[in-house]
Order: sequence, then C-alpha cells, then structure tokens
Amino acid sequence: MVRSRGSPPMYACVCHAVTDDDVRDHVKAGACSAKEVRTACGMRPGCGSCVGRIRDLIEQHFTERPGDEVFVAA
Repeated sequence: MVRSRGSPPMYACVCHAVTDDDVRDHVKAGACSAKEVRTACGMRPGCGSCVGRIRDLIEQHFTERPGDEVFVAA
C-alpha cells in the first residue's frame, strides 16, 4: 500500500495504537531495530504481527530519498 506524505497516518501496531509516523519519529531519533522502536513506544509484548511492518518502516527510513512516496506494508 502506498501512503503519500501528508496523508493520515496508518497503524503499524493495532494492539498498541502505534502509527507509522510514531515509528518514523523514533527511527529518526535513533532507534535502529524493531525492539528499540517497541521500547521507545512503550509497547509490551502483543500478537507480534507488527514486527514486520516496523522492520519495513526502519528499512524505508534508511533507503528512501527526499520526495519519495512512502510504502506501507498492508
């Protein structure tokens, strides 16, 4: 799924109501792994389905160029 900059955020973790923007903010602040993002967001263990989405968002942070569209896993 594609999400353009400026559009409403999407949930990366439904269990803890963490959005893709929350994840990006923590990655920009220095979180480099899904575990670091989960800790920074105050997430406790849940179903675990968000781990792949969080990893994808971290990877995008390190590979995207300014002005690129942001791809969010469905």
